[in-house]
Amino acid sequence: MLESSGGVAGITQSEAASGLKQALEKGVISGTSSLGQNGGFLKNAAYKILMPQEVQNAVSKIKGNPIANALAGPYIEKVVTSMNSGAENAMAAAKPIFVNAIKSMSISDAIGIVTGGDGAATNYLKKATSAQLKEKFTPVIKNSLDKVNINDPWTKVSSAYNMVMGKSVQTDLNDYVTDKAMAALFSQVKQEEDKIRENPLARSTDLLKKVFGYADTHK
Repeated sequence: MLESSGGVAGITQSEAASGLKQALEKGVISGTSSLGQNGGFLKNAAYKILMPQEVQNAVSKIKGNPIANALAGPYIEKVVTSMNSGAENAMAAAKPIFVNAIKSMSISDAIGIVTGGDGAATNYLKKATSAQLKEKFTPVIKNSLDKVNINDPWTKVSSAYNMVMGKSVQTDLNDYVTDKAMAALFSQVKQEEDKIRENPLARSTDLLKKVFGYADTHK
């Protein structure tokens, strides 16, 4: 049993909370570093951000229309490249946002999280902070997209979409990339958490070994 103070077998609530936060911080650092590399999104089949679905559905019509294709054809891949570059560039700014959220997390549910099985800590973090993180993350993505000049190619693709579909694109590109980037980062954090739970060699500190070793024996 976890005690609120030390002195008995097992671990304290303070140790559980600290171990949990170490695991999540380790995942965030690993995730942001991996995704923030050149090609971290674009060259990663699992996380590559594709054209929004509504535009994907119209690409064949755009390419089949000579005027629309002349307008947008050369820019479709530029939009994809720019979205992924924007997400990659944002990872450096994302790390302190996520780390701060982890450090400020309540410890009241730490025991249940530590013993809750694969992905429990990540799921808790996701539920507890997603709205706040998105609010902070959105302008980071916007600035990143601005830096890679997304507006010009996106305007050309949107205009071609309007030409062949007779309506405007509904997808907010900033929200779309923000959501994709956050989903990728949480996925990376979950992978790191699961690795620490499943593989004792991945427990890089004595505290992680103690906390998750305890969890292993109390599943």
